[in-house]
Amino acid sequence: MTGETGDVAPARVIRWKMDFDKQCLLGCFDRRGWERCSDASDQDWHVYWANVGTVKQLFSPDCVYRLRDGQLINHFPNHYELTRKDLLVKNIKRYRKELLALQQQQQQQRPRSSAPAGPQRGTHWQTVADADVNPGALAHVPCNFLPPTYVLPVDYSLFLEEFRRNPNSVWIMKPTSKARGVGIFLVTKLHQIKKWASKGNGQDVYVISKYIERPLLIGGRKFDLRMYVLVTSYRPLKAFLYQDGFARFCNEKYSGSAADRDNHYMHLTNVAVQKHNEDYNENHGGKWSLANLRLYLQAMYGADATARLFEELESVILVSIKAVQNVIMNERHCFECYGYDLLIDENLKVWLIEVNASPALTATTKSDRSLKHSLVHNIFNILLPEDLPENPKEREQRMQEIIASSNFVTLCNEESSATASSALTSSSSSVPARRVTGTWR
Repeated sequence: MTGETGDVAPARVIRWKMDFDKQCLLGCFDRRGWERCSDASDQDWHVYWANVGTVKQLFSPDCVYRLRDGQLINHFPNHYELTRKDLLVKNIKRYRKELLALQQQQQQQRPRSSAPAGPQRGTHWQTVADADVNPGALAHVPCNFLPPTYVLPVDYSLFLEEFRRNPNSVWIMKPTSKARGVGIFLVTKLHQIKKWASKGNGQDVYVISKYIERPLLIGGRKFDLRMYVLVTSYRPLKAFLYQDGFARFCNEKYSGSAADRDNHYMHLTNVAVQKHNEDYNENHGGKWSLANLRLYLQAMYGADATARLFEELESVILVSIKAVQNVIMNERHCFECYGYDLLIDENLKVWLIEVNASPALTATTKSDRSLKHSLVHNIFNILLPEDLPENPKEREQRMQEIIASSNFVTLCNEESSATASSALTSSSSSVPARRVTGTWR
């Protein structure tokens, strides 16, 4: 079997290990007839779904064990370059500078009579999609999908300057290495930060970002999006977007009032937070499918505006991955399933909130269970495809068919000339269909 991460040694039975039991993983491996390693010290495995601590140990210089041909593990060695909030900010800011420098270089080389460069309306995604064959294509793609963000305490003086320029702004503070809404709070006064630091938190690394005070609301409630991205290689880059995702809603209606800023049920969409609210609905879990959200947006804002929005979602995801492409340690044994959290504001602009290295695989509802079981199953359809032809062109064609039938679409494949032009572009049909050739049918 040969997959997107490299050659996997043929085996009658795939043997697997796991650091934690998740039903969607256990069910997937059981249905495939795979065999679990009975001992934690057993190194004769093909697939290891590990936690980030295990991955850190495995790739440590002090570790005597080295991965063998045919072994796959679910994190890259320094995945945190994308998934730690402070490093994500650093890498995107650096990448923005690189793109601006490239843009300036292109402008200097362009004849004076040439038309100004930059994508026109409707061509934004094509610019991003062309980046794997034309590195200069991304020079005109904006990296303004992060709100003004600073790392504390090291960037405190820079934050102070920005704060004084906009003294009435609301800011949100988040610990860089925590998830599920832990340690998050809103800030409007400097004394709040000083009080936080005085409690012994000054040594902890936090990011502070300008809060998106006017999010898009549905039914008066704030929501964000969870989208899944599979990366099987960084050099060459191979990234695939899962077509099923969901919107997560707050239980309480949104208010920008100062009196409500400490109300996490109004401002934080994390299920780990919302499930403790007395109005939490266990049947739907406060979630909408991505398909239902799209139908709503088409009805409210029209097909064209919705298509541009989904185009921008893809652009933000791909540009963020491109931003870390050259700093991630590319290991042929590794793959990654990222959970992207994105926010839409009232102007239908997309903001990147964070990227999760270990998105929750625990199901909270029946539909959630179905999505996550299918996600894991389809990931391994791509990683460990069966019966691939020997002929390179036929092999590539077969992989494209497997990707499409697995409900993924290609965001970027620098090894293939068949990179998709758009993953979630609109069509005349109001209901998204499974995409096979690069356009919605």
